[in-house]
Parts: sequence; structure tokens; C-alpha cells
Amino acid sequence: MTSKKTLFHAITTSFLLFSWLFLSFACSGEDNPDPGYEFPDPPKENVEKPRYIWIDAAANFPDFANDKSKIARDLKLAKDAGFTDIVVDIRPTNGDILYQSSVPGSAKVQWLGAWVNGVYSKVERTATWDYLQAFIDEGRKLDLKVHAGFNTMVGGHSSGLGSQGLLYRDASKKSWATSENLSYGITNTMDAGGGTKFFNPANEQVQTYLCDLLKDLAKYDLDGIILDRGRFDGMQSDFSEETRKQFESYLGNVKINNFPGDIVPVGATMQQVMALTTYPTYFTKWLEFRAKVIHDFMEKARAAVKSVNPNIQFGVYVGGWYSTYYEVGVNWASNRYNTSLYYKWATAKYKDYGYAELMDQMLIGAYASPLQVYGISEWTMQGFSRLAKDKIKDTPIVSSGPDVGNWDTDNKATQEQENQAIVNSVKACMDECDGYFLFDMIHLKMANQWQYAKQGIEIAIGKK
Repeated sequence: MTSKKTLFHAITTSFLLFSWLFLSFACSGEDNPDPGYEFPDPPKENVEKPRYIWIDAAANFPDFANDKSKIARDLKLAKDAGFTDIVVDIRPTNGDILYQSSVPGSAKVQWLGAWVNGVYSKVERTATWDYLQAFIDEGRKLDLKVHAGFNTMVGGHSSGLGSQGLLYRDASKKSWATSENLSYGITNTMDAGGGTKFFNPANEQVQTYLCDLLKDLAKYDLDGIILDRGRFDGMQSDFSEETRKQFESYLGNVKINNFPGDIVPVGATMQQVMALTTYPTYFTKWLEFRAKVIHDFMEKARAAVKSVNPNIQFGVYVGGWYSTYYEVGVNWASNRYNTSLYYKWATAKYKDYGYAELMDQMLIGAYASPLQVYGISEWTMQGFSRLAKDKIKDTPIVSSGPDVGNWDTDNKATQEQENQAIVNSVKACMDECDGYFLFDMIHLKMANQWQYAKQGIEIAIGKK
């Protein structure tokens, strides 16, 4: 049996989840409904609902980078377990790609960091065949729907294994990188250590570059494209001069003399912002503005995809923790969900930049503990699912589910409880939404947990 420590480290980019887990407890009551609140009652006929499994590029690279036979093997396992849809990560967090594109500045992935036999290692890609096309070919043989997962606002990654990505290859693109409000001053992320390097989402050149990449991606025979990390890096992002000018223009050409202090305190983290009893002058308008930036980008991205193939389903992955998701500048709700009625940080206009109406499908990370499958509030899988469905309104497909393997960082659950949580999560999420979503394939493979996903799916669709 693979140890939980190994499972925890399998996906190296999941650190944000744990910060949000911490933050959630500070405001977990904020999204609890009033006693008289009634949730919509979605159809409970689950048999026709899609079941998605995500395939992270880095974590699965040791198997898939150079071996089509392992792609065929594992997609068959997914099909046999009852999954109907796969999401293939083809733009990992370094911002390079695993598909064909002629966009200037783009580059093929040469290697990715992954855990191999308990050691974080460089896994090189020496094969020349088309990575994405291999998944499409095998998926079609199995009658699986194939979606491309696209990490969006990322442009580079650096670790002890080395540095990759456009922001590291081309110094002239440094202005595309986000500038962060740190305790020692506003700092370009390229001057602030390693890790995943985000673009500034408000930069129009960045937006054009990403839309061009999406146009090439839409040339493939895909059922859908799902954007991940279509957001700001966090509460400390972005405080560049470009974003400052856009914000001042948004305010009606107001000059902010105390920048960033009139928006957020210098160097403020999300925890510190949540602890504020009164907000700086422009804080809530800043949240509104950031939501507009992301909404408008999603509008452009959808148009880019549909201009190439109008039949591709355009969608996003987002975390279900809506009560604190303003940290990353995203309003993933419907524009008919009046956020300001429930949250003190939202202006009356914040709802106008809900982008759910732009989506054909949405995947919701119901990333609760394996000991918190059922409930009506955030940080339960069922609650995440139910609340998301209510906020999103009419998006055709809203699917939710757990992050298996990265969900028990304190080792509070036994292995048996984790296995049962996989089983229980399927129906708990599908009953509340339009489908099920599991992150990530690597966990089912490493701990040989396919049987629990299969059991849960069979229960949910009435086979057991």
C-alpha cells in the first residue's frame, strides 16, 4: 500500500488547496444557509450524468510521457471503473504545452518534475508523437469523451530540478509576469524566488497570447476545453503599474495616491485581509474590478475557442470555496446570484461579473476531508456541490468531486475511511450536481483505488 505521505506529494501544485483549507475555518459559517433557505432540487437520475477524471500532466508523466501503451492501459481502467470523460492536462504549471501550436513564444514540454519511487525527479520526454492526440485516439476507441485541461495564467515554474517556461526563456516578457504586494514592497514575481510563476491577467498581451494558444488547441477533435488557474495568483496579485492604471480608469480616472494602502495594507496576506474589521477605501471596488478582469478574459477565451470550433464545450475548473474565492479575483457564480446579499466584501455590482453564463460546463473542486463527505456547508463534499449548483444557476453541466489523496494532510482518516469516502463521494456529489469529477488519476493508480471509484459510480447510477 502506498503511504499517505507519498500520495500527498504526488501532485506538487496543490499547495494552494491547503492555504484555502486553513482560511475556510475563519469564515466557514459565512456560507451556511439560513434555517429557512431551500436549495433547488436537481434531478436525481444519475445514470446519464457525466463522470470526469482529471489526468495531471506532471504526476502522471512517468507513465505517459513516452509510452502510449500505458495511456491505453489506464484509460481502459478509467472506462471500466465507470468514468465517461477524461480531462487531459496539456498545459502544466510551467506554461509549456503538450500539443501542437505555432504561437510565437510557445514551446513543447521537455521535462516535468514528478515523484518517482518516493523521490522528486526530472522526467524527460523523448518521444515525438503528439501527446494530446494519443489520448484522443485511445479515448475514441473506448467511447470516452476527451477534454483538454489548460493551466491558464501561468508562464513558468522553477524548482531544484531547474526552471522552465516562457517567463524564464524570454526576459523581454518580464512585464507579463504578475507584480506582488509583498511586505518589502511591490515586486515582480520573477524577482521573488521559485515556484509557479503567474502572468498578470490584466495584461492585454498576455490575454492575446493565451487566446492564440486556445485557438490552436481548439483545432483538435476535442469534446471540451477546461481552463484551470484562470485567475490571479492570490490576494497579493496583481499590483503592477499596468493594473493600477486600469483600476484607476475603472474608478473614473481617480488617482490613488496611497497605492496599495488604499486598496489593501502593504504586504497583506489573505489571512490578514480576512481579519480586517474595516476595509481600506477602495478594497471592495478592487475585488469588483478583479472579477471584471477575469470575466472579460473568459469572454475572450470562449470567443477564441468557438471561432475555431463552435461545438467544443468551453468550461473551467474552480474550487468550491466561493466564500473565500475572491482571493484570486474570480466570481464563478451566475450574474443572477447577488453576492452582496450574503458577503460583506462584495459590492452590489460584483454580481455583474459572475461568469457562469459563459460556460458550457464547470468542474467544482469539492475538496473536503474524507471525513466530511456529507453536509450542507462549505468544506463538505455534498455542501460544496449543493451550494455551487445554487450559485451557478443555468450552466448546462456542473460536476463536482474530491481531490483524492490530497484530502487528509493530518492523517486523521484511516485508509479504510479514505476508501469508503471515494465510494460515498460519487452519489453525494452527483445527487446535487449534473455529474461527478475526481482529481486525480494518479491517486487511484498509486493506491490501486479504482475499485472504490467503480463501486461508488455503480451505487450512484443504480447498478448496486
